[in-house]
Amino acid sequence: MHVDAYVSLNSPWAHLGAARIEALTARHGATLRLWPVDFGGTIFPASGGLPLPRRSPQRQAYRMQELARWRDHLGIPINLRPRFSPFDESRAAACVIALRETVGDAPAIALAHRLMRAVWQEEEDVADPATLARLMTGLGLEADSLLALGAEPRWAAMRTADSEAALTRGVFGAPTYVIGEDLFWGQDRLEFVERRLAAG
Repeated sequence: MHVDAYVSLNSPWAHLGAARIEALTARHGATLRLWPVDFGGTIFPASGGLPLPRRSPQRQAYRMQELARWRDHLGIPINLRPRFSPFDESRAAACVIALRETVGDAPAIALAHRLMRAVWQEEEDVADPATLARLMTGLGLEADSLLALGAEPRWAAMRTADSEAALTRGVFGAPTYVIGEDLFWGQDRLEFVERRLAAG
């Protein structure tokens, strides 16, 4: 069994699902690969989605209510209005992709989930290279080397290709978990992800 997780590093919903999708896949012996794709620049324009600042006041207000509900329901601390979100995630995403492609899935997942926690729980500016380096070092990564690697243009090109491939698979929102031909949009669909994994 294998799960592809399509995320935005800016997404509080991806953050709320991060530890849970790791636990689910581990419990069912499934592999997990994380794809930090470009929703704002590639997926939303092609699928009818809108970046948060361009959504209607009604949708933005309801989003805040839902975030508070899920924060309380799951017991996961989250700042509803984090100081540094939305942020330009291109550098951080490139580093996650570079790590995924050169070292492996597990460290890439660990980095992506650490960055989300920094944004949504700790008020960190992960678009800042110094902050990014400190968080990498905290995971035991060689920050200078990884930042230099992540700056290579091939990873931005790969992110664009990954985003186009996600569209082809039917992805339109973050997070989306894909198992074979089955898509599960949102961390609130993780119960169904677990049922699918249990079915084998």
